Amino acid sequence: MSLIGSIFRNQSPWGSSGPTGGSGNGSGSRREPPNIDELIRNIQNKINRFMPGGKSGGGKPIVLGLIILLVIWVLSGLYRVLPDEQGVVLRFGKFVNTTQPGLNYHLPFPVERVLKPKVTKVNRIDVGFRGASDSGRSSGVGEVPEESLMLTGDENIVDINYSVFWVIKDAGKFLFNIQSPVETVKATSETAMREVIAKSEIQSILTEGRSNIEIEVQEITQNILDEYGSGIQITQVQTQKADPPSQVIDAFRDVQAARADKERSKNEAEAYANDVIPRARGDAEKILQEAEAYKKEVVATAEGEASRFLAIYGEYRNAKQVTQERMFLETMEKVLADIDKVIIDKESGSGVVPYLPLPEIKKKSGS
Repeated sequence: MSLIGSIFRNQSPWGSSGPTGGSGNGSGSRREPPNIDELIRNIQNKINRFMPGGKSGGGKPIVLGLIILLVIWVLSGLYRVLPDEQGVVLRFGKFVNTTQPGLNYHLPFPVERVLKPKVTKVNRIDVGFRGASDSGRSSGVGEVPEESLMLTGDENIVDINYSVFWVIKDAGKFLFNIQSPVETVKATSETAMREVIAKSEIQSILTEGRSNIEIEVQEITQNILDEYGSGIQITQVQTQKADPPSQVIDAFRDVQAARADKERSKNEAEAYANDVIPRARGDAEKILQEAEAYKKEVVATAEGEASRFLAIYGEYRNAKQVTQERMFLETMEKVLADIDKVIIDKESGSGVVPYLPLPEIKKKSGS
């Protein structure tokens, strides 16, 4: 029952207990106006009964309020981790676990609290130089010789500047395993770079070997950071500059020019050799093949002549006269076939020499 209802229970709006009986003629008695002071006192008494210190039900509002506060406190443990964050849960200041992006829950303050570092942000550290924003200057790049000058494997000095890019891989390890992440990454990358440079020659460092150096430095740096349990992922090592020291750069360029001339002459000689040697080998192979063919031809001819001689010899043994005449005629045919001839008929008379122009006839027949 409501407070107002309990106040006015069994009472008329005018403060009387109910309608008064009338006379027999049906006329009621005259109503009196309400007592305002008494009405206020009744309201105050009813309110005091529900307030602390009241005579009945005084603990109900306190319990209800405590329950509401407890619900609010429990719900305060809900928190949201954004896609570029990781949640790090601390229980009384001690690291407990990490949570992934999304809606998560932890025991409300002061039992637990959550840190949410940005884990997808790419951080950059410059080694060997400082940019304008780092050095505080308005423009230009500041060199740091104590970081950039390194000794190579062939006992030369190289001035190398490079940048290291990294992100947070494990937020819990990142926050509690290392004290100064930036200095740690810088020191480990410089150590790795000096190790790799000490195993490399300056010519390779200044030319085609940069990409291999960057990959090797990234691997060594990552291994060291993993041993520390740093929770850092190295994404890239980028070489900005690799030159000899400024004091000797002119002499080094002269040496480089001489090496370039040497390399050019060597390449020209190799090109000439690559042109001459294959042709010489081809000519030699051609001569060998021709000699082999000539050998086979001579042997075959000799074998043919021997076979022919043996065949003729067999016929000669059977008919000497006939064979001699045939051989004479064949020989004369071969001899006379290649010379100019004039045929004279000795039986012709009257001092006229008959002449048969066989060479002209031969030329006409050939044409």
